[in-house]
Amino acid sequence: MRKSLMDSLPILTNGLSGKKYNTLVSLSGHLFDQFLINEALDIIESAGGSFRLVRCEVGQNTNAMSFSELEVGADDSAMLDQIIDSLTSLANPRSKEGIRKERELSLKIGKISAYSTEDSMPRKEQAVLILGAGRVCRPAAEFLTSKENSYCGGLNGCDVGGFHVIVASFYQKDAEETIEGLKDATAVQLDVMDSERLSEYVSKVDVVISLLPASFHVAVASACIEHKKHMVTASYVDDSMSKLDEVAKSAGVTILCEMGLDPGIDHMMAMKMIDQAHSRRGKVKAFTSYCGGLPSPAAANNPLAYKFSWNPAGAIKAGRNSAIYKFQGEIVRVDGNELYDASKRFRLPELPAFALECLPNRNSLTYGDLYGISAEASTIFRATLRYEGFSEIMATMARVGFFETELHPLIKGSRRPTFKEFLNEILKVGSSTPITTGSFKGSVGSDEELVERLIMLGHCKEKATAVRTVKTIKFLGLNEDVEVPAACSSAFDVMCLQMEERLSYGSKEQDMVLLHHEVEVEFPDDGPRENHRATLLEFGRTKNGKTTTAMALTVGIPAAVGAQLLLQNRIQQRGVVRPLQSEVYIPALEILEACGITLLEKVETS
Repeated sequence: MRKSLMDSLPILTNGLSGKKYNTLVSLSGHLFDQFLINEALDIIESAGGSFRLVRCEVGQNTNAMSFSELEVGADDSAMLDQIIDSLTSLANPRSKEGIRKERELSLKIGKISAYSTEDSMPRKEQAVLILGAGRVCRPAAEFLTSKENSYCGGLNGCDVGGFHVIVASFYQKDAEETIEGLKDATAVQLDVMDSERLSEYVSKVDVVISLLPASFHVAVASACIEHKKHMVTASYVDDSMSKLDEVAKSAGVTILCEMGLDPGIDHMMAMKMIDQAHSRRGKVKAFTSYCGGLPSPAAANNPLAYKFSWNPAGAIKAGRNSAIYKFQGEIVRVDGNELYDASKRFRLPELPAFALECLPNRNSLTYGDLYGISAEASTIFRATLRYEGFSEIMATMARVGFFETELHPLIKGSRRPTFKEFLNEILKVGSSTPITTGSFKGSVGSDEELVERLIMLGHCKEKATAVRTVKTIKFLGLNEDVEVPAACSSAFDVMCLQMEERLSYGSKEQDMVLLHHEVEVEFPDDGPRENHRATLLEFGRTKNGKTTTAMALTVGIPAAVGAQLLLQNRIQQRGVVRPLQSEVYIPALEILEACGITLLEKVETS
């Protein structure tokens, strides 16, 4: 009999890997004070079975119930049946007279799945349909097709990959380029709005990964539900997807959403830290999360220290979103027009060379609900990371009017002004401040004149900020005697055009993904408070002269991992789900680590 289960919680496992038959066992009751959990584990071990603690919630006093969820494995079905029968007898003991005795232990058995090492190696007939052939697709396709792919060489002796992948794109050529050099992959042309052809392809595979824009997901999900096929996407769950939850459950289908980076890895990191704290009777007092897709330091070679690997319109618009979060018990709201001004200096002790800043990221409060910490946490804050100085320049550009989407009278006609003429015009708009100096003469030319103009119009308070903004204006070519293209009809169009051209990555430049969580945990009986930190730092990878971005890796591979877990029947939850449950995040984080996407974890006490 185990002396103390609480002492062994962090290592509560006895070699589950390699067992052919597995099931999920849920136990609730007085597990610890009556040593019922110890008896249950002894039953499993004595029968030759194995177990792994999936989840544990300990009652806060002698009258409160505790809850544990175990994954139980055995070499054959008869052994597993014996274990289940013995656990059932433990939960429902009878006296010598055959009378059922009351015992405060509840037992629930999940679905039994058989997957040995041989069975979990993907069978040839298993196939995945990936919709969309953008940058994210290649890492996902490579992960799934090759047992010896360049991302993951295997996990605890179990190969990954080996599935047949069908990449479907509106343009056949894009799909063909994506699968170039991959074995057991097929490229097809598909318009997902052609419901008949979409249905045909969905019916032929086991899992569908949708890397399309979010507006297409409902159509894809509906086809998956119709044919009882699981689906994975990296996009947020919106109202239209949420409405499919019950019908997906009824069909026995899992629609695994938010399985990318942010959302995705951020969820899994957070739930791992929070569940570990709760399993030790801790309460989360503060949860903070920071994430950013950035150029590597070597590629941050422009005044903004930022670059785009896609159209910048979405990123610019995101900089105008309002935000709400909780800080030390107070609700803080940030207006979208003041978001850049709300940025704060940010440093990581683990990465002291990075000079960063953070901006509040939309609604942080919803994450308190998702993670089950709203009632206990006094601080819940999520933020976007940028290199320091980014926000003050963007805030100045916004005040100048470069992000306005209304048609601008100077560029909406047939006569096309130059960028310099447009700059002269926009610097005179939106301010009643009189210009008293005579140096402008209706035009701005030198750097000093531009700096003075920005300050006098009230766009900058500090000269240093104005100087950095002028450097950005010049870097983007906004002061050049080049005609503004006819495609531009607003200041926003002009800015997007120039940012996309001047702030793009070179063929040999790397991007970078940085994700950082901090969880402050308070324990009962005045125990020391713990600060748990987890950091993910990933750079783009270059192989054979081709660079795969860190963003593509950290979005594409998690989506592919989600598909693999579904193919191996390791995810039992049905409906529209996020990767918040341990049956998803535990194996997924293990596989990601095997792929080199590793978390740096640290705990400090105070």
